[in-house]
Amino acid sequence: MKIVRVQTDEGIRYGGVEEEGIRLHEGTPLVAWEPTEVVLSFSEAKLLAPIFPTKVVAVGRNYEDHAKELENPIPEIPVVFWKPSTSVIGPGAPIIYPAQTKDLQHEGELVVVIGKVAKNVAADDAAGSILGYTIGNDVTARDLQKSDTQWTRGKGFDTFCPIGPAIETEFDPLQGQQIEVKVNGDLRQSGSMSDMIFGVAELVEFITAFTTLLPGDIIMTGTPAGVGPMEPGDEVEVSIEQLGTLNNPVVSP
Repeated sequence: MKIVRVQTDEGIRYGGVEEEGIRLHEGTPLVAWEPTEVVLSFSEAKLLAPIFPTKVVAVGRNYEDHAKELENPIPEIPVVFWKPSTSVIGPGAPIIYPAQTKDLQHEGELVVVIGKVAKNVAADDAAGSILGYTIGNDVTARDLQKSDTQWTRGKGFDTFCPIGPAIETEFDPLQGQQIEVKVNGDLRQSGSMSDMIFGVAELVEFITAFTTLLPGDIIMTGTPAGVGPMEPGDEVEVSIEQLGTLNNPVVSP
């Protein structure tokens, strides 16, 4: 099932994607929700980020080719950092190019959406804590990331975490789906889920061993090689097989 979050005249609602449009639901997929009789056409639906997390846990250097392109060692354990929840935006929303950077870059990623409280979850049990998967872009001010002693500022500006367009509950990352990033139609990144150094189950086990993940929290699982610059006026597309495409323009402040 594909789950979306939309802005309506009555406020923000969750819905399920059907052939004829988006069926609005009462409640949320994280607690209890019920379908209504209201179906929005795709043309009238204003999509938001499909979830708004309390925290974004991101993983760096989780593809060997990406670690090598930035001249970093291959990690022996997951490299984990945080992105603020205020960095989250949805499909079509603008990525703002901040004045503090001169090197804004894209990083297309698979995103895990947590479905229930998760603490000390074993890898074999990880699937039971996952609601589904979506697409993300770990937008990075590369010059700030390199100059700072930590990554938070370089990766934590408002609008630096586009996700969407939907949460797919039946996605299986073990099938090795392809991920691609295009800027203005030009292919920049291309990789496979099977190339991850640490798989989704391993990441859930590692992360929940030190922090409790709450329903709606997300894990960004790392990016393949090919990261590169974005400029105001660019259109960035992150695509993952079976999940669709996340589109965002880049704009000046």
